[in-house]
Formats: sequence, structure tokens, C-alpha cells
Amino acid sequence: MVAQLDTPPKAVDSPSRHIIEGLVKIFTAPHRSFFTSVMAQALREAGQGTRVLVVQFLKGGINMGHHHPMHLCQNLDWYRCNLPRCIDTPELETDEMQAMEDLWQHTKTAIADGDYSLVILDELSLALHLNLIPESEVLGLIEQRPRHIDMILTGPNMPSSLMDVADQITEMRRNVCP
Repeated sequence: MVAQLDTPPKAVDSPSRHIIEGLVKIFTAPHRSFFTSVMAQALREAGQGTRVLVVQFLKGGINMGHHHPMHLCQNLDWYRCNLPRCIDTPELETDEMQAMEDLWQHTKTAIADGDYSLVILDELSLALHLNLIPESEVLGLIEQRPRHIDMILTGPNMPSSLMDVADQITEMRRNVCP
């Protein structure tokens, strides 16, 4: 049996109400394969009644743009770029760049609305390194997000500017046995 908790209403800034401030967490690794642990956290929290937003910036291929999210556990909204392929290069066609911009704008609006308690921005560092999303906008989004939102940023080679504002950094490494 799974306990179901009521999702708290949007945080209201008032002196009489104590708001627990959300954390910014970074999961980084030189290899790709740690999304499973981040997604497990998202599913666990969504299953307990927390509203969760997952955005995968470089994944495409399954008609899942910001107009067609996948909904899991009634509380998890999962978005990908509305592209017929995964992004692996900064050279995008005009319609591909528009799909990326649409996803980024939708992400900023969803965070600003404050309906989610956990936001996962997957492959964010890769999108930054490919110059698909401005680093300054990400920093502004983190700073201006509603205070109750926990954010998880993932990807290899996370920029130092984001590492500097993170509350927690998890670096995953593979141990090579002799």
C-alpha cells in the first residue's frame, strides 16, 4: 500500500507561515547512466503526492514536446523536446531550434507558476555546452524560482557558475577494479 499525501497549496509569502526553502542539487558524472537514480527519486516523491516536473532537453523521438507530456503517478509531468531525434550537435535546423526554445520557455513558465515541488532539468549541462540554452537564463531561473522548489540539474561537466549556487553536488564515478 502506498501512502498518498495531499499536495500543499502554492507557498504564500507571509510572516506567519514558515516555508521550507528548496534546494538546488547537481548530479554529474563523466559518463551517462545516472538518470535512473534521479528518476527513481522523482517517482518516489510523485508516488507520495509531491508534484514533480522532469524536463529532458536533448531527448526527442517520441512526439513528447511541451504540448504532449507523459504523466506518471498522477503527480509527475515529463517533457522532452518535440523533435524526431535526439540532439547531439549545436547545429540545429530552424524548426529544431524552435522546439528547443519552446521547451525552455515552457520550463521557465512552469517553474515560475510554482505548482511543482521538485523540478529535474536533465542533460542541462549538455544543452548549455551546446549553446542551446543561455547559462545566464538558467542562473536567473534558479535565483527567481519560488522558494519551495527543489531543483535537480544533471549532466556531465556542469559549469562552475551552477556548481557555485548548488546546495548539494553529487559526482558519480565508476570504480575500475584492478
